[in-house]
Amino acid sequence: MDASWLFPLLGGGLGWGLSRREKGAKMKLAEQLEEQEKYEEAYAEYKKELSNKADVDLLTKLGHLALILDKKEEAKAFYATILDLDPPNILAHEQLIDLFVHEDKFKYYLLRGNLHALQQQLSHAKSDYKKAIDNAKDQTEALPARYLFAGIAEGQEKYQEAIDEYLRIADYDEENPVAYLKLAELYEKTEGIIASIEILERGLRDHNFEGFDEMLAGYYIRNSQPDKALELTKQDLTKARALMDLERNDEAFEILDKVRETYKNQPVLHSLLAQYYFQKGMKNEAFNEIDEYAKLDPNSPLIYQMRALIYENEGDSFNEHVNWGKYNILKGEKEVALNEYLTAYQYDNSNVELIETIAVQLEGMKDFTKACEFYERLVDLEPKNANALQKLAVFRDSIGDYSMALEYMERLKEVDPRNQFAADNFDKFKERAENGGGFMSMLKSIFGKRM
Repeated sequence: MDASWLFPLLGGGLGWGLSRREKGAKMKLAEQLEEQEKYEEAYAEYKKELSNKADVDLLTKLGHLALILDKKEEAKAFYATILDLDPPNILAHEQLIDLFVHEDKFKYYLLRGNLHALQQQLSHAKSDYKKAIDNAKDQTEALPARYLFAGIAEGQEKYQEAIDEYLRIADYDEENPVAYLKLAELYEKTEGIIASIEILERGLRDHNFEGFDEMLAGYYIRNSQPDKALELTKQDLTKARALMDLERNDEAFEILDKVRETYKNQPVLHSLLAQYYFQKGMKNEAFNEIDEYAKLDPNSPLIYQMRALIYENEGDSFNEHVNWGKYNILKGEKEVALNEYLTAYQYDNSNVELIETIAVQLEGMKDFTKACEFYERLVDLEPKNANALQKLAVFRDSIGDYSMALEYMERLKEVDPRNQFAADNFDKFKERAENGGGFMSMLKSIFGKRM
């Protein structure tokens, strides 16, 4: 957890504005003095070393000695500086908790909440943050605890808890846009995009937060309000997108053509140009722009969505469904993708790449029987496909069809003599085929030659 806020909260730590001077006594001298229990002298020597470096080990030694010498304020500064350098430091949290337990309940509960969060005891952390809020001297001091509570609630997917806290933060931390941004994100997950738009409109109207106009324009586009987006945005690409949604395609293209060189490395330029060419019936130009888009964002589902729409418009059902399949794979919708691939297979049942894709998908979904039907089809089309032969050998062996498993293994050895799987397993497959597997081997061991 980021504890950088704690450094100024505890009084600014040590402040490293000291001028450089020649290195003082070595650490060894300070350590010897500490071992001799000459704590004041050891403390002084360590502080000399502090001007040369500010690492956690040295600060820990100084904090420890400051406690021994009852220099509590200096100990606080040392441990606060440790948290600035190493926010998850457990020891520094524990020492500061002890230091504040009787004198500042807000900082005590805040630090204890951080410690529980670091230990993944999130319910205890939230409870401590609530106590810190209750013990803050005012709402401004309470803000760090509110942010931390809201962050944990969001991470736990307790979105309403997070929303309630961010709404309070928005009331007390009025000039900070973070609460509004988080609320927009959470509202979209819970209440929908309209609620997100309303909170961003409030942030823009009441506080004129920088960048909210363009963010709102993007939300308006997504909510099918291109007219509002066009009124608000100053960005060329957003204007072009809004104009296209308003079916003012030629105006949009004028903008895109002017900024083509400026934004050539931004995927959105190429997606908009592809959309324009598609709407104009310029298939080849649209495909070229999709290819450019794919170079910049190769894992985007939009690549395949755009291609699918063009193929659909062209009446190419096979490629349409193949691309919808790829689109849904990238969206994580594996069953939908499989249905698209199977539909494409109905239009072309001899496409090797598609058949292998279907087999792999079925295998990934643990439908091994169906997968092997497609691996068999693959071997029919590509008799020397070593991967398919190996898959079929393993599957046939797994269902006790040992003779067929051996047949596939023999074919695998023939097409790929150096195949490691075949080299490691051929004798086992052959033995099972000849002896009937484990059950037959057991019977033979009992009855011997009478079998």
